Amino acid sequence: MWECGACGYIWEGDEPPDRCPKCNAKKERFTKLEDKAMELVERSRYTNSLHMHLYALLEQVADIAEDGVDDNLDPQCVKIFKKAVEQAEVLQQSIKAELQGHMKKGKWG
Repeated sequence: MWECGACGYIWEGDEPPDRCPKCNAKKERFTKLEDKAMELVERSRYTNSLHMHLYALLEQVADIAEDGVDDNLDPQCVKIFKKAVEQAEVLQQSIKAELQGHMKKGKWG
């Protein structure tokens, strides 16, 4: 695995590409990841994908709950739907913070 020093793109292969697929930086900007760093990237991919999937599902929860608020059948229903919107937002922000931490620790790529 190779990391672009300009943008952080992770390239998988025996050699770096001639140009970074993301930012077009030259081959010389890539550095080979050490074994420990590669293991972190590989290990974190599954968990990070779970976070992203959960984030997308929470978007759906918020959308459905907003429809419930708009429907306004009765106060108890609205209360539940509003709580669902709030909790979805809290969890989404938590996921963003967690993924940011992963990126800072090299658990991304």
